[in-house]
Amino acid sequence: MTGPGVKLVVDDAKDAASSGGGPRESADFSDTGRVRDHDMQRVVNGLWESGAEAVSINGQRLTALSAIRAAGDAILVDNKPLAPPYTVLAVGDGQRLSTAFQNSADGQYLHVLQQNYDIRTSISVQDSLRLPAAPSLIVRTAEPIAGGSGKGDADTGKGTS
Repeated sequence: MTGPGVKLVVDDAKDAASSGGGPRESADFSDTGRVRDHDMQRVVNGLWESGAEAVSINGQRLTALSAIRAAGDAILVDNKPLAPPYTVLAVGDGQRLSTAFQNSADGQYLHVLQQNYDIRTSISVQDSLRLPAAPSLIVRTAEPIAGGSGKGDADTGKGTS
């Protein structure tokens, strides 16, 4: 997909610990200065909510079925590991998308990460972006089992009375 939009770069703090310490948690707010999977989930959800028509992270196109999760220190998008900096491209009305995102709760969340945890971010309006194609879905269909009753009744395994 091509079109105008925004480019958002999110990166770990300059002095981010490479290991040790846990992810930010609501209980104790421990932090290593690293961007976490839930941070990227909020960024992406905020962009969708702000009017993005298509989104990718580091070249991985996202769909309604995409998963952003963590495995150890790595952030995975659809089970593919990504490394910082995280470049998020979002196709849409660039200026309106940028403004709506920055004013949204998720944009404010990213701003707090920047102020309190030294997470580095930059957002810019782009005249033309090119996002990769979305991964194709595997279509699964049901077929009747040979040797069925032929009456259209489903065999529930409960027997008859």
